[in-house]
Amino acid sequence: MSVAIQNDGDKDLKKTDSLVDDADRPESLDRGNAIPIRPPMVYTSPKEFMKSFGRRWKSVWTPRFALALFCGQVVSLCITCTNVTTTELVRRNWALPTTQTFFLYFSLFTIYTPYTIYQYGFKGWGKMVLKDGWKYFILAACDVEGNFLVVKAYQYTDLLSCMLLDAWAIPVCMFVSWIYMRPKYHWTQILGVLICIAGLGLLVASDQITDKDWSALNRAKGDGFMIAGATLYGITNASEEFLVRKRPLYEVVGQLGMYATLINGIQAAGLEHNGMKLASWNGMTIGLLVAYTAAMFILYTVAPIIYRLASSTYFNLSLLSSDFWGLLFGLFLYKYHPYWLYFVAFVVILGGLITYFWYSTPEEQGNTAPTAPSYVNKRGDPAGDDFRPATPPAGANMA
Repeated sequence: MSVAIQNDGDKDLKKTDSLVDDADRPESLDRGNAIPIRPPMVYTSPKEFMKSFGRRWKSVWTPRFALALFCGQVVSLCITCTNVTTTELVRRNWALPTTQTFFLYFSLFTIYTPYTIYQYGFKGWGKMVLKDGWKYFILAACDVEGNFLVVKAYQYTDLLSCMLLDAWAIPVCMFVSWIYMRPKYHWTQILGVLICIAGLGLLVASDQITDKDWSALNRAKGDGFMIAGATLYGITNASEEFLVRKRPLYEVVGQLGMYATLINGIQAAGLEHNGMKLASWNGMTIGLLVAYTAAMFILYTVAPIIYRLASSTYFNLSLLSSDFWGLLFGLFLYKYHPYWLYFVAFVVILGGLITYFWYSTPEEQGNTAPTAPSYVNKRGDPAGDDFRPATPPAGANMA
């Protein structure tokens, strides 16, 4: 996706007025189209500075960035929904975290894998599983175990440690993304990350002031679980971004769901088979499980879109605002009293998300060209596929 930047004055937009030389920025990283270049900031006078600031601000708000920002808040809201439904399940004597996520992975598998087979044909899908299945197996294992370790961490350490250590996924994701795609991080992107983490600090302070914390049972053990889980989260997000930029979304998510269903199912059977017998299974419990699965399904569907629109790092930064959405839920469900610092923190995080792309553009974060594997005859290709008959039916639309 490419967005042209309209510059109002050639004099104000000379490269010599820019703080950073753009000569080494690639001409194209996104489907062969030219990457938009931010208008430079001008510091010759306050008036010219304000004009250049306005041009830069306008250039940031492209449809692609706005959609990435919106999708980021959608997944943040989904995280809040999962936290609320999980809390309600625990209150109703239903505490089976591994079993709970099984329904998510099974839903991803049953919806996206059949569509992949529809596009590739059984033969093409089988080739893909044999040749590339090991990649998706590793991705699924990291995702399942990351979720498991983070849930375990909440059982042993306190909320303060969980929130702070969960942010460890951000630098891990940035590092792994650099290994895969070699993005050139500009200093304004690092600043954007620091601003978002400062917003997280305000959220943590708000939770401490409003006494939402709990005592740690075993801080060392819980913190270790959280660091390990956050590391796996960062690896999973960056790896999925790398894959989804090269392959169709339905293939990546479908394969993730398929292998995660197997891994998660075996793990749930081994760890929670006794709990399944003792847990309360009733209409309310099933309704909460459906709500949890729906929220997570939306998250796992929208996340790859954010990876393409922006990056996996941007996805992780967006999740930092989930505590603010949790406050809004709490106002209605648990009669929380709003604390003013929550609103300041939310604005700070949004400011960090805008700063992240103040200089760099979403198009520069990685090459996005999703295509089916070369060894697969995808439906609609000239070579045909396993589903299409040799001679189309009479009267069929050949467009």
